Amino acid sequence: MSKVRTLILLAPGTNCDVETEVAFQQAGAETFSVHIGELIRREKRLSDYHIMVIPGGFTYGDDISAGKVLANELRLKLGEDVERFVEKGGLILGICNGFQVLVKAGILPDSLLTSPLKGEEQGEGDKITLSVNDSGRFECRWVYLSVNQESPCVFTKGIAHMYLPVAHGAGKVVVPRDIGLARGLPHLNTVLYYTDEHGNTSAGYPYNPNGSVGNIAGICDSSGRVFGLMPHPERHIRGTQHPRWTRRGAEDYGDGFQVFLNAVEWAGNL
Repeated sequence: MSKVRTLILLAPGTNCDVETEVAFQQAGAETFSVHIGELIRREKRLSDYHIMVIPGGFTYGDDISAGKVLANELRLKLGEDVERFVEKGGLILGICNGFQVLVKAGILPDSLLTSPLKGEEQGEGDKITLSVNDSGRFECRWVYLSVNQESPCVFTKGIAHMYLPVAHGAGKVVVPRDIGLARGLPHLNTVLYYTDEHGNTSAGYPYNPNGSVGNIAGICDSSGRVFGLMPHPERHIRGTQHPRWTRRGAEDYGDGFQVFLNAVEWAGNL
């Protein structure tokens, strides 16, 4: 079986691409760093890959709002390519800034980019957003996470809990009052919740580092193949990356590694 081809999307300000690339390589994938301009100019084609990853960073300096410029490029210049990629079974992962991009491009919680150049309403994709942390500052800390076992997310199969770092200034998931939580966003689309060390999904700051409604830390689309999260799984793929590994002993793999392994195994079976 040929290796799973993973596209690591680059743009000005991306700074977590190397760690993400290593994580996918360790999971058995073949990785390719591709600049957004190469896709726009058709020098590289999204259809040639099995997985697309938008890593963390501060693309285009987070001008206008976090991730918005890259989101506009994806929506307006590559929207149809992304739509076809997902329809044909491709996986998309957005980490931190990548999560912001997916939400603001209308790809999450469900992609409605069928005709982005025709000015059609995006629908659910613009119903939620990611805003500035309630603390008003950049939050860099380790967080406890609980996985929604009813979620269809491909990336989190077999995972119940994770302990991962966050590093962001605008990670607050905001759901407008007109859809609220009653429309089923947590049940159908929410993958990860911030918790305390006891698994309490309503724990406040600092366990919920940004004030996200419903303690939401990550969401997926209805297919489970498009996943965005604020925490950084690529920063905890080895046991020695745990902040307390010298006291608790180092495990072979960190909590984030299974996310990448799940993606590669799924794509390899297509």
